[in-house]
Amino acid sequence: MIIRKETAADFDVISAVTKAAFENHPFSKNTEQFIINALRAANALTLSLVAEVGGRVVGHIAFSPVTISEGSRNWYGVGPVSVSPEFQRQGIGTALINEGLSLLKASGAGGCVLVGESDYYGRFGFKNLPELVLVGVPQEYFLALAFEKSGARGVVVFHQGFAAKS
Repeated sequence: MIIRKETAADFDVISAVTKAAFENHPFSKNTEQFIINALRAANALTLSLVAEVGGRVVGHIAFSPVTISEGSRNWYGVGPVSVSPEFQRQGIGTALINEGLSLLKASGAGGCVLVGESDYYGRFGFKNLPELVLVGVPQEYFLALAFEKSGARGVVVFHQGFAAKS
């Protein structure tokens, strides 16, 4: 497996992988591929990585800036994270997350937030931080990972690209 930054040649296959990955997900509105395209169009993909197996793109992860009401800077939203259904549960998502977090941390990022299951994302260090809130999301599903001692607190807002529906 190779993990690398996306190129323009990957855009269509990233959309296809993302659509397939979320097609039967119980909490998806099947808009994840549109979110990635909207973030890319707004130049808001801080980091966009693909996973290749045998020269084929089979996974993708996106990181984009978030705002925090108290003013903390250099925080990012994780997601969507997508792996082609036939390649799921083989460590590809884990590798994408680890590589992305490592690159963001090395770049001086303050931390990352996401909406997800603590059972899965807890192994990467994500946890519920009661001082950070995402309006409309139950607190137990809103997770954060501070890269250093953080005073981040308040309401988090993801980039408007997350509202994309098509």
